[in-house]
Amino acid sequence: QVQLVESGGGLVQAGDSLRVSCAASGLTFSSYKMAWFRQAPGKERAFVATISRSSDTMYAESVKGRFTISRDNAKNTVYLEMNSLKPEDTAVYYCAAGQIWSMGQNDYNYWGQGTQVTVSS
Repeated sequence: QVQLVESGGGLVQAGDSLRVSCAASGLTFSSYKMAWFRQAPGKERAFVATISRSSDTMYAESVKGRFTISRDNAKNTVYLEMNSLKPEDTAVYYCAAGQIWSMGQNDYNYWGQGTQVTVSS
């Protein structure tokens, strides 16, 4: 079956950088659009970034210029490089895979279990 496994979360200070990864299995990774979403305490899950099969990217306004999404099809892995982290970036970060390139959660079929990122001030 399809599995998406996130890793790399942790506790960092404001201004630090962190890279989270998502390893996929059970699907033809190169044919899927991949995305990152996040859910902060007490808030709904929200779009962060997405990457198409040809590595076109889209970002939420709140992370544009600070976060970079990338993919390595040979490793079936998608990454989210996060720079200049802020306390408001604290959330559980989820990766998702889908056939439609979009910022909408409903367009993604498969989800990981999430990895916690905490940014202290």
